[in-house]
Amino acid sequence: MKKAEREALMLERLKEMRRFEEDLQAKGLQFVAGVDEVGRGPLAGPVVAACVVLRPDFDVPGLDDSKKLTEKRRNAMIPVIKENALAYGVGKADEKAIDRLNILEATKGAMRTAIEEADKMLRKKTGSGIEHILIDAVRLDGIEQPQTSIIKGDASSVSIAAASILAKVTRDAMMVKYAEEYPWYAFEKNKGYGTKAHYDGIREHGVCPIHRLSFLKNFDEKHRR
Repeated sequence: MKKAEREALMLERLKEMRRFEEDLQAKGLQFVAGVDEVGRGPLAGPVVAACVVLRPDFDVPGLDDSKKLTEKRRNAMIPVIKENALAYGVGKADEKAIDRLNILEATKGAMRTAIEEADKMLRKKTGSGIEHILIDAVRLDGIEQPQTSIIKGDASSVSIAAASILAKVTRDAMMVKYAEEYPWYAFEKNKGYGTKAHYDGIREHGVCPIHRLSFLKNFDEKHRR
């Protein structure tokens, strides 16, 4: 595919992904936030959520569901997102919160934190808060803003896609750091997911402090702390 054809496809994709935001802007809303999370499935590490409020005139092609982008592309998009965002925030729930609450409630807590952080930044910049939230496949209680839950939102909304990339890059960087502290599980490669290398590490060295014990209930008891 030629460069011009690829760029044309990216522009068309951006147009498709802006429709949720544009529908809300047509109703007079300026500050629409996208929210997404990463890390619900791994055996170790936190779940991380992000909230991003893009400028209403955002027109930078290349945003998409973080899972569809290469690591290099995701990393390259972070400064683009931050430069074109009116506000953004990140929330985290560690393995203790996940084990105590369950993964869904821990995820929702991380999302609420991300929204609060983005809202604070937006109010500091503009004097106004988030007016509507687009969320990937989750319905949140305990927030004051109206919300729309979108199935596969990270592939359908430019704001949610931006949040998915910010959450993914943030969590991946955390897992690479954890790999330095706990080098037996290949966290730098599997990011805490249950790969063969990860399970082999647990069998040889047992669990480490960032493992989610509620995710390892069926694992041999002798490998758990």
